[in-house]
Parts: sequence; structure tokens; C-alpha cells
Amino acid sequence: MTRKIADIRRDYEGGQLEEDKVPADPMVLLDEWITLALDAEGDDGNAMTLATVDSQGLPHARIVLLKGYDERGLVFYSNYHSHKGSELANVPHAALTFWWPSLGRQLRVEGRVELIDGDESDAYFDSRPRASQLGAWIATQSVVIPGRQWIEERQHRFEQAYEGQVIPRPVHWGGYRVIPEMIEFWQGQPSRLHDRIRYELRDGSWHFFRMAP
Repeated sequence: MTRKIADIRRDYEGGQLEEDKVPADPMVLLDEWITLALDAEGDDGNAMTLATVDSQGLPHARIVLLKGYDERGLVFYSNYHSHKGSELANVPHAALTFWWPSLGRQLRVEGRVELIDGDESDAYFDSRPRASQLGAWIATQSVVIPGRQWIEERQHRFEQAYEGQVIPRPVHWGGYRVIPEMIEFWQGQPSRLHDRIRYELRDGSWHFFRMAP
């Protein structure tokens, strides 16, 4: 290693988060931040870390893509039989973290998780490129495989099976919705005196407060 990790530092600059200017509904600010991030970060603006826990309480995290959001929550898609699918079936709660380096911003969301309606999953699946549709059938996520050739053979098999046909959504694949119970907005500031505004859902209403950096 030619560079000491401990010496890597970055000073942040950004617009301040002020309690008297943030909206009462965090989804309004979430929409503003994500919209700006999609412009600033390009195709990586919707990348987020999804953290789950297994039945032993052990944490697991990976990057997934946000594919939609509204007042009901934030949506991503996956194989129900994957590790994350099994973890969410046992413990239907998750944490999401977005990091947008060009903006010096972090967005955290925590909440319970539900499967989205089958019609919604069908509509999204139908909008995907054909290669991505086939990928949902080819990849049996999170299982041990003998090598790359195994994937290529399955790809060839499914390409032949669905040649000239509409590809249906696999029953083991679809969408999850994270229903927010906590949303935290972090804006980097100089001298590590960052702005953190946290919203928590209590008795059906959102309450927000400032957190120490």
C-alpha cells in the first residue's frame, strides 16, 4: 500500500440544514435529495446499501438499486430465495443508506419491509430489458455454483426456452417496500460539524430534531 488510509481526509461543504426550513413531511425532503442526487451522481444516484439481519441476529449488507418511491415507502427488487430474501422473511425490517459523494450527503432510512403487490412487480418486470428478464430466471441468487460455465449454460438454456416468447416474471422474484419509521438527513459541513436532521414516526405522525454530528 502506497497511501496511508489513516491520512485520507476530506473537508465537506454544503448548504445547511435548518430546523425552521425543513418540511414537516420527510418524504418531501427525501424526494428533493434523491432528485438532485440522480442529476449529480448519474447512474449511481439510486444505489443504496441494504442492511438486514438473519435469524441469529447477525447483520448483512449489500448494495441494491432503488427502483421507486412514494408516500408508501422505497422499493427495490430481488430474488425472494436469496440471502436477503430469506433474512427479510424471518426479520421483516431493514436499513437503507445512500451516499452521494459529489453532494457530501448521506440519507438513512429504517423501517419495516413488505412485499409489493404482484401487479406492481409484473409491471416493473415487463419494463426491464429482455436480457435482465432472462437474468431473473438464470441467476439462482446466493447459492454456491461450480463455475462461470454453469451460468453460461443456464443462459443458453433459457434463451432457447423463451425464444420468440414473452418472458413471464418468475414467482420467486419481485419487489420489496421499505416503509420508513426513521429517516435521517446528513449534510457534510466543514470541520466535521455536520448537519443531521432525524425524523421519527411516532403514533402516526412525523417528528424531527437535530442530532449532534
